[in-house]
Amino acid sequence: MKTLCISLLVIVIALSSFGWSVAQEPGELVIYAYDSFISWGLAEATMYKFEQTNNCKITLIAVGDAGQVMNRVILEKDYPQADIVVGIDNNYLAKAIDYGILEPYRSKNIDLIPEDLILDPSFHLTPFEYGFIAFVYDTEAIQAPPESLEAFTDPQWKEKIILEDPRTSSPGAAFLLWTIAAFGEDRYLDYWERLKPSILTVTKGWDTAYGMFTSGEAPIVLSYATDPAYHFETEKSLRYQVVPTAEGFYRQIEGMGIVKDAKHRELAEKFIDFMLTEEFQQEIPLTQWVFPVNPNVKLPECFQYAAKPEKVLSLESELIEQHYDVWLKAWTELMTR
Repeated sequence: MKTLCISLLVIVIALSSFGWSVAQEPGELVIYAYDSFISWGLAEATMYKFEQTNNCKITLIAVGDAGQVMNRVILEKDYPQADIVVGIDNNYLAKAIDYGILEPYRSKNIDLIPEDLILDPSFHLTPFEYGFIAFVYDTEAIQAPPESLEAFTDPQWKEKIILEDPRTSSPGAAFLLWTIAAFGEDRYLDYWERLKPSILTVTKGWDTAYGMFTSGEAPIVLSYATDPAYHFETEKSLRYQVVPTAEGFYRQIEGMGIVKDAKHRELAEKFIDFMLTEEFQQEIPLTQWVFPVNPNVKLPECFQYAAKPEKVLSLESELIEQHYDVWLKAWTELMTR
């Protein structure tokens, strides 16, 4: 993982107090993003170019995981502090639109993106990357991994799995929806009931979960199908591999959106346009360790080690919008009793 070092880029670690505000200057673009967007190097690789081209300054504010980013924008709905929000995905899209925190913008570069990756036809969110939620296991601790989501409920995996919380984490929310897509609305809670003994802990965000996993606290973690590519590129190691789940993988598409009543709308539009270009998109694989949405970008060789899903699961955004709060409440009640 990279340590971010940017001379002209102002990075602000967000305070959690309700009344905190950002003092914006003319020509300053304020972006709320999840932690790894900053710390893993995508910001370092791209933001300076945009600043130079547009004679502006970018202030990046880290707000935890993607779910926490969205909740921050919701809290500030009546006094918006950011111009752009990064990381709201197809699972949080309906909630973001329902709360009215985004303004639509159809980028002039949107035709570069395949139609099946356009997560929002109203363009409140513009996709910039996508990946597949998957379970990753430590081959030094596990010789024969489970081969399905159902297999995780076997007693041999007691307290062997680290998950992320769907209330605060986009991978966590994706896994909740994955179980609904795999088992149905009527049976997903039964699955979670059987899964509970296998869970060591549920963390607020991905960074914490993956750090616990790589430090050896548990041999299985909810993460991404591209993790083996990361470890091969950075460590020349194939130690961490993806569990081949028979039910398929769940696709997560991440987007950027312009915050409603943004102070620098024109600059925000230019940034959305910029992040769809090859100049921006080519930096995604080796910093975000997911796939760029621009198909013209050539993937690095290490991506041959990323798991290739034979079956991809997803849920319609309208279905998520209608039922997600009920699903999440039922999950919370089950997991906290």
